[in-house]
Amino acid sequence: MDITADELKQRLDAGEHLHLLDVRDELEYHTFNTGAINIPLGRLATSFDDLEWDRDEEIIVMCKIGLRSNTGKQILQQNGYTNVRNLKGGLIALQRLNTSI
Repeated sequence: MDITADELKQRLDAGEHLHLLDVRDELEYHTFNTGAINIPLGRLATSFDDLEWDRDEEIIVMCKIGLRSNTGKQILQQNGYTNVRNLKGGLIALQRLNTSI
């Protein structure tokens, strides 16, 4: 099940510790980010060792509009990660909420 920008904002505002994975390119990541771990989509399939999370922990994957992150979600699921969620609408949807993150 995916996650909406509203739900993510509420959880971030509540101070919840979340496992966030940003699959945008490094330049995009440095333009605006939520403090997520950045592994560009093209490197994700060979970078599972960079993820220090258990395969059953919730992971929220994000990108600019939600397309690359959906692909990232599928890659993670195909490699045994069982609780992966895509940020619907991506970081653009989150920015539209005027968050302070």
